[in-house]
Amino acid sequence: FDVYIPRGVSVPALDKDILWEFQPKKIGEGDLLTGGDLYATVFENTLMEHRVALPPDAMGKITYIAPAGHYSLNDTVLEPEFQGVKKQVTMLQTWPVRTPRPVASKLAADTPLLTGQRVLDALFPSVLGGTCAIPGAFGCGKTVISQALSKYSNSDTVVYVGCGERGNEMAEVL
Repeated sequence: FDVYIPRGVSVPALDKDILWEFQPKKIGEGDLLTGGDLYATVFENTLMEHRVALPPDAMGKITYIAPAGHYSLNDTVLEPEFQGVKKQVTMLQTWPVRTPRPVASKLAADTPLLTGQRVLDALFPSVLGGTCAIPGAFGCGKTVISQALSKYSNSDTVVYVGCGERGNEMAEVL
């Protein structure tokens, strides 16, 4: 028995036999959709509403959309046709973990993150909205730097990911 999932094993997150409440958007046959367009909502429970998007590699004119009702994850709920080829779309989408999802465009970073620490601003400049990492050994001041960033930088939000005792130290700042 091992706590880790071995390579090549697929563990489903959702039961594929449960019927989910499917509610299509106000679209119909003949409408054009491209990858990423929202075409329905699915209610998981009273608190959670999921928006169902067309997979990134699908597009075309709608030839079939399922009426509102209860469907399993493997039931065909949409059929777009592109260049004479129909594709059956279900509510279940799979995507390889190491393959990035396509984006239409990335926003340019044009505002510097001013940390208030001269050494960081000069040697390790960063931008607002960017990602930074502070690696280092025990006792070298990583937590002190992250505390200074959350107190004195020109950003409104700082997302800190820490575990163990370091996470407790950062919680003191907040």
